[in-house]
Amino acid sequence: MAYGGGTFTAQNKVLPGAYLNFVSAARASAQLGARGTAALFLPLSWGPEGVVTSLKAEYFAQEAMRLFGCSADDESLRPVREAFCNAETLLFYRPAGGGKAQSTHASARYGGSGGNRIRIVIRENGGSYEVATVVDGTEQEVQTVASAAELVPNDFVTFTDAALAATAGEPLTGGTDKEPETADYEAFLKAVEPFTFQALGCASTDEEVNALFVSFTRRMREEAGVKFQTVLYRTDADYEGVISVQNSAQEEEPALVYWVTGAAAGCAVNKSCSNKIYDGAYTPDLSYTQAELEQGMQAGQFLFHQAGGQARVLSDVNTLVTFTADRGEDFALNQTVRVLDQIANDVASLFCTRYLGQIPNDEAGRISLWNDIVKHHQELERQRAIENFDPENVQVAAGQTKRSVIVTDAVTPVCAMEQLYMTVTVAGAA
Repeated sequence: MAYGGGTFTAQNKVLPGAYLNFVSAARASAQLGARGTAALFLPLSWGPEGVVTSLKAEYFAQEAMRLFGCSADDESLRPVREAFCNAETLLFYRPAGGGKAQSTHASARYGGSGGNRIRIVIRENGGSYEVATVVDGTEQEVQTVASAAELVPNDFVTFTDAALAATAGEPLTGGTDKEPETADYEAFLKAVEPFTFQALGCASTDEEVNALFVSFTRRMREEAGVKFQTVLYRTDADYEGVISVQNSAQEEEPALVYWVTGAAAGCAVNKSCSNKIYDGAYTPDLSYTQAELEQGMQAGQFLFHQAGGQARVLSDVNTLVTFTADRGEDFALNQTVRVLDQIANDVASLFCTRYLGQIPNDEAGRISLWNDIVKHHQELERQRAIENFDPENVQVAAGQTKRSVIVTDAVTPVCAMEQLYMTVTVAGAA
């Protein structure tokens, strides 16, 4: 006779035997969520239109021609290079609506003046034709066909059904760029909302546009619980979620927003951008007096200054200047905000992936959640992002309904040193 065996849910077996359940011991997810993703509105002259496109810094050089219609060192891609000085991933959005460049045999895949860089070269080869797509003098693709009907679209053009004939180089013309409108910025914010990023940037001098971004940031942080910071140009938002770049750039007034957005996204949770050297390619206006720098900091402005012959970040601050019992002066420091945002995003992710709809809301389930949160905070303390953490400060209790839990928490973020006060006593002669 065979013995009983297998797994069990309740102790209701009839046959004798060994009934074994194998389960993994509960392990806290102490790993911190990754940082380094920046999102930017970029009105470039070529590329995917009306969609958010993700690009990693390590693939920028090899993907630049396909995505932007030029090499990575092209002048038009300076904003992208600025972001990649510090960011690891860029989510970029190019508004739709530019005029498409065209020729007899092809039409640019995207609108914009970048299409004017394309030429179609057709060479006879026996009874067939070699049709080459050339961008900035470099062949990007060659198709060998008997007729135009066999041509297939590529990364740069779609082909017409015009009869093929040899040509040394047929340029596409008529590509035009569209001046962004408020509706384009609104479309960007709607498109980027589902994505995860640490910093959102918009280099605009339009107050209406900047107000739109401030409103979006407040809604996402306060109502949706999605924590990130937005980098704008000279925008007094009085809010910890907004960083206002004060310095203009010689080449393009609000251009330093690109670098600061990458820096804010790429800054580790236990680091600060204070005193960080600006290593971008724009020329910042650094003509500020000591008094003006002090006034700017008090006004919540993110400033660069001249120090040791280099442009450096004065202090890693945001626009919060009105302090309350709930939001004290520490909230004006971006390092504090990064720590709190990290906790909010990580705990939300932890709950949604491990607990929501999966773990019973009983004492054991709440203890498991408590353990995971404590383990997460201990990792933050190990990385010196918080200090003096006491696990007893984390409380997980049953909520008002059977489905809800209430968590109370207390942490002390660590901030980088910025000021030194030193007293030196000179001893007299013996």
